[in-house]
Amino acid sequence: MSENERQRVIEGSARVPPGQRVTTGFPVLSYGATPRLGSEDWKFRVFGLVEHERQWDWEGFLALGRVIIRADFHCVTSWSRLDNSWTGVPTARLIEEAGVKAGARYVMVHCHGGYTTNMPLEAFAAGDSLFAHMHDGRPLEPDHGGPMRLVVPQLYAWKSAKWVSAIEFMARDRRGFWESNGYSNSADPWTEDRYS
Repeated sequence: MSENERQRVIEGSARVPPGQRVTTGFPVLSYGATPRLGSEDWKFRVFGLVEHERQWDWEGFLALGRVIIRADFHCVTSWSRLDNSWTGVPTARLIEEAGVKAGARYVMVHCHGGYTTNMPLEAFAAGDSLFAHMHDGRPLEPDHGGPMRLVVPQLYAWKSAKWVSAIEFMARDRRGFWESNGYSNSADPWTEDRYS
């Protein structure tokens, strides 16, 4: 670890949730095979409690507008990576584009490969939540969810689903893949809410 990396760890200690250790790497954790999608094959849709069910191709989705956020990333397996730079489409822009209905309280994230995860609309809509296609200035690698993943920094990283393909807006909560297999439904790193 370089002196600069050591300094970042010291400065970042107040940002590290209980039970986590800081890494400067970016470990790869996935369930099942990594989907290999190029941007030309990528499609994304929004459905459920919305005024306008929509589907986008890669260029159309990126045309919604991009932002860059800097956020920490906390994995349920006890590592945290600080100061990630993510580039992508803010979730708030998707909410606006779809015209989410007043009765929507939750979202289900659908992904290539059959993976799903759920969360309250409030977490999905947070100002630092986005659909990222770049990480630290480079296109997102397939093993890290490329070409597009959801990033929700306030929750454990399994809620930041890789290989997103659709968002479903719902009135009632429904558990996703990991939540149905023993992981916490709320995934709050600051309370170490890892497992149900």
